[in-house]
Amino acid sequence: MGEDLFWAIRGGGGGSFGIVLAWKLKLVPVPANVTVFTVSKTLEQNATKLVHQWQYIAHKLPKEIHTSIIISRVNSSENEKMTVQASFTGIFLGSTDELVPLMEEKFPQLGIVKEDCFEMSWAESNLCATQCPIGVSLETLLERSQKSVLSKTFFKAKSDYVKQLIPESAFQGLWPKFYEDEAKFASMVFVAFGGKMEEISETESPYPHSAGNLYSILYVVDWEEEENKTLKSS
Repeated sequence: MGEDLFWAIRGGGGGSFGIVLAWKLKLVPVPANVTVFTVSKTLEQNATKLVHQWQYIAHKLPKEIHTSIIISRVNSSENEKMTVQASFTGIFLGSTDELVPLMEEKFPQLGIVKEDCFEMSWAESNLCATQCPIGVSLETLLERSQKSVLSKTFFKAKSDYVKQLIPESAFQGLWPKFYEDEAKFASMVFVAFGGKMEEISETESPYPHSAGNLYSILYVVDWEEEENKTLKSS
């Protein structure tokens, strides 16, 4: 098999080709319960500095924890004025009692407390990853209609991979973009790498989840079409 064909079959991009006759799934152990958390901060609550500091910390956290940030436009709860909010989310393969002191040690600026944490099964944590409310039934994962919690809107997304830390001033210059009309339903998602990915050589796989990438940035825009609005109102 030629080298180019080998890389294409493994997922070289949108133009990948090849015929896969079989594959194996390697399972990894997870505890009976995991802990998920969300801590949201607006610009008025020091979100810019927290996002900037997260870059230094997230990819160095223990392998048992995975974090991300969802950045979007919201109305401030204090004065109802438009602002930008950064929601720091994560999943930890362990209990709340283990997670809180760990985060106090690694990222004390975030100020995570027990009330920010929820223990659940690993399967239930997948619903949280799609921003479903806590307590939504696992049966939701089987739904594929437009009325599903998982498919309330249409969206388009693209991504970048960050190798060098972004300066705080760059984030400050970015936030005004969220106030533009076109950004009403836009968001950015920062997803930390590190952990197991740090053990994967840059040349081992064409997929960019490998050493050298600090985190990825996902740019997302949502919208609703008239047909979907009709379904929701019926």
